[in-house]
Amino acid sequence: MATPPAFSDIAKAASDVLNKDFYHTNPASLEVKSVAPNNVTFTVKGKSSHEGTTAGSLEAKYVDAPNGLSVTQGWTTANSLDTKIELDNNIAKGLKAELLTQYLPASQAKGAKLNLHFKQPHVHTRAFFDLLKGPTASLDFVLGHEGIVAGAEGAYDVQKAAVTRYSAALGYISPQYSAAVTASNNLTLFTASYYHRVNSQVEAAAKATWDSKAGSNVGLEVAAKYRLDPSSFAKAKINDRGIVGVAYNVLLRPGVTLGLGASFDSQNANQAAHKVGASFTFEG
Repeated sequence: MATPPAFSDIAKAASDVLNKDFYHTNPASLEVKSVAPNNVTFTVKGKSSHEGTTAGSLEAKYVDAPNGLSVTQGWTTANSLDTKIELDNNIAKGLKAELLTQYLPASQAKGAKLNLHFKQPHVHTRAFFDLLKGPTASLDFVLGHEGIVAGAEGAYDVQKAAVTRYSAALGYISPQYSAAVTASNNLTLFTASYYHRVNSQVEAAAKATWDSKAGSNVGLEVAAKYRLDPSSFAKAKINDRGIVGVAYNVLLRPGVTLGLGASFDSQNANQAAHKVGASFTFEG
């Protein structure tokens, strides 16, 4: 392992199988990507919710790869103007700096954040600074050696002069399988996850969660992904509450992807707790 993952990605392989590409969370979602002749990428997103609201965004991104510079400008249906400026391997080797700003014209509210990512062999550390709120700072780091990774995270409120959050994680990562144990929420929420690539077609993952403040009950979730052919796959998952999720993803043609999903409450089959959703993605 040349560079370990970021702290939030220690259990990424399991999290992707358990959470990614399940489309029932929104009744309908649409994403359109296109690239202009000047290499500016435009992305339009829209999604409805089961509560009846609709949200969307328009994003333009310019990348100057030789100089490690990218600029992203976004505008959402919440009338939020978001800007991100990234410098990757520009200031120093292995260092990526991000400046994020937000402006809400309706309320005149403003936001500004500075993020730093530093990667070297066997170490990955990040620092996040909220420049206007607090201000606050958070730092995480991960050390890795021969597949074994260990990391910690902490947040500090400058105005309160107090540590507001801390977490720790330990894991093992390989191409075929990985496992991780995380203690978050000031070491009160414990999560154990496992990922296994059974073969080129089948992936499986499981996650157990215990909140020491909430009682002795342990939450459990398992999921599997099966690649039907090079252009399609199916997924299914179930948790300890009997919520079943299924999904199907297919590449209809180059640049056009369809996703279908549904969730069912197996313990309350007669109640209106079921959800369905669909997603279209166009790339050109």
